[in-house]
Amino acid sequence: MKNIRPTLPAAIIFDFDGVVADSEVRANLSLAESLTAAGMPATYDECLRDYYGHNWQETERRIVARYGRALPADFRETHRDRARARYMEGFDAVPGVAAFLDTLGPLPRAIASSSRAEYIGWALGLFGLGHHFGEHVYSADGWDRGKPHPDIYLAAAKGLGVDPTQCLAIEDSPTGAQAAIAAGMTVVGFCGAGHIVDRAGHGAMLQEVGVHHVALTFDDVATAISPFVIPAKAGTQ
Repeated sequence: MKNIRPTLPAAIIFDFDGVVADSEVRANLSLAESLTAAGMPATYDECLRDYYGHNWQETERRIVARYGRALPADFRETHRDRARARYMEGFDAVPGVAAFLDTLGPLPRAIASSSRAEYIGWALGLFGLGHHFGEHVYSADGWDRGKPHPDIYLAAAKGLGVDPTQCLAIEDSPTGAQAAIAAGMTVVGFCGAGHIVDRAGHGAMLQEVGVHHVALTFDDVATAISPFVIPAKAGTQ
């Protein structure tokens, strides 16, 4: 049996889409529409299955591999316009995230996301949550190595000036959870956004990739970090 030691995290690092922004349904509906319009038929379920959690560079690599041809030169710009129009139909934050952020006091926090920094900033402004993160918004867009590699989580911890192993990460996708785990963080697998229909099944999938806790709501996240528990080294108490 492992010894454990309760402590507070040095920082909390949030994924964005599916953790702060309830965006994955709109994002993947838009991507399916954009691909289909470009002559690459795709469904919402296929997009969620194949591209969920990845940055655009990896998503494009996967699309090209699947269809055997390059995307149109203007695809990303056209898709961005389509997605923005769909977001404006009723885009909002994940239920409970604003209240949870209000409870954190001075505890350092950051966003580590696969999405574009400009989009994240726009959405945080729309939700009225930008003051919670300030300059600590880290985007893997444009990086060759996005999630599931740990780079974006390591960059966020470095930006906050904290040891990655003393950070708590909140992730909704298996891809993102693998990235945070690879960075040495304790990970809460979050199942509270609108794209997760089978919450028990999704939680089980996150547990399979190694998350330390599963949370269906932000009340569950608060319970998971109070006290925050991480494995102690052998021989310590």
